[in-house]
Amino acid sequence: MKKYNDIIFFLIKKEEDRQKKGIELIASENYVSNNVIKSIGSILTNKYAEGYPNKRYYGGCNLIDKIEEKTIKRAKKLFKASFANVQPHSGSQANQAVYLACLNPGDKILGFNLSHGGHLSHGSKVNFSGIIYNSIFYGVKKSNNLIDYDQVIDIAKKEKPKLIICGASSYSRDIDYKIFRQAADLNGSILLADISHTAGLIAKNLLNNPFPYCHIITTTTHKTLRGPRGGLILVGEDFFIKKKKISFLINKAVFPGIQGGPFENIIAGKAIAFKEALNKKYEKYAKNIIINSKELSKHFKKKGYNIISNGTDNHCFILNLKNKKISGKEAEELLEKYNITCNKNLIPYDNKSPFITSGIRIGTPAITTRGLKKKNMKQIVNWIDIILENRNNINICNKIKKEIKNFMYSYPLFKE
Repeated sequence: MKKYNDIIFFLIKKEEDRQKKGIELIASENYVSNNVIKSIGSILTNKYAEGYPNKRYYGGCNLIDKIEEKTIKRAKKLFKASFANVQPHSGSQANQAVYLACLNPGDKILGFNLSHGGHLSHGSKVNFSGIIYNSIFYGVKKSNNLIDYDQVIDIAKKEKPKLIICGASSYSRDIDYKIFRQAADLNGSILLADISHTAGLIAKNLLNNPFPYCHIITTTTHKTLRGPRGGLILVGEDFFIKKKKISFLINKAVFPGIQGGPFENIIAGKAIAFKEALNKKYEKYAKNIIINSKELSKHFKKKGYNIISNGTDNHCFILNLKNKKISGKEAEELLEKYNITCNKNLIPYDNKSPFITSGIRIGTPAITTRGLKKKNMKQIVNWIDIILENRNNINICNKIKKEIKNFMYSYPLFKE
């Protein structure tokens, strides 16, 4: 066995092996290119660069400025935006910066219920967004698990939130941003779209575009964008709040508001990912994400699985496992044992805790990057179904584990 001079490198190699041999179905994960890995592991990690291009608090930033300026330019081109801040370390910090730029502590925000598909940073009471701000929520209808747009309008009329957040972390249908804008306009609310999960699909016009309707857009740069883990803030058309441009307020909120020095190695990785996403090959990839998601959904339904909202328009969906007599936690742990990773997930109106859940979330960005196509989706569903249905038969499950390992080794990690 190869010797390592630090156990950390041994563990990194073990993690690489895990990724290579497994089917990755976590909707918020993906595989980055070698060029992205090279950039984020580059010497840029040595440089401190508090501030913004041509206005730094440290010397020696001339080349760093050029890299960040190029990253901003590519982000604006990819999303056809007038403004981009590429410094947020994560999607949650991108949202935090927007709140700081637009709100005062205690202001009312209207977000998507976490248990219905929203995100922690959309007002959850255990998150900064629900601790600092007065958060209220809309959700999905019990009848079909689709966003209750009438409820959004009614709550906006009654509660008059300062900010409305649309976007999701576990909602499989496209979002009608036009209706959200109608709700925002009732009281002059600011409308924020958090497109962290669907950014890559939106960039290629495969889903509804939030830019004509939403004042501010935030996203992560991983997930469907297939870049390094980080955040991004975008504005379609600059506008004024408190007699100041929102672009100015957002920049000020990111630094010095919530962050110090930016991760310039990660920013370089974002630049590489944005360039890759501007390529025609990426458009085909994004289309295949949705094709694979729909195909997986179809075959799960054929096997008798219940799917929240009865299908998907994007990269993911939630399986309701109640009729399969297994919890989300049990299913996640069982599948991981046999080389399939997904994550437990609450279903709308779940009677189980967030640590147990009645569902699992299934996503296709990573397997699509590996090169799996529509024709492979039936096999994945068959493997999952066999494992769940034969969970007490170790021999059958171990046989599937070996089949998965051999199958995935024929699809190497993304190398472009």
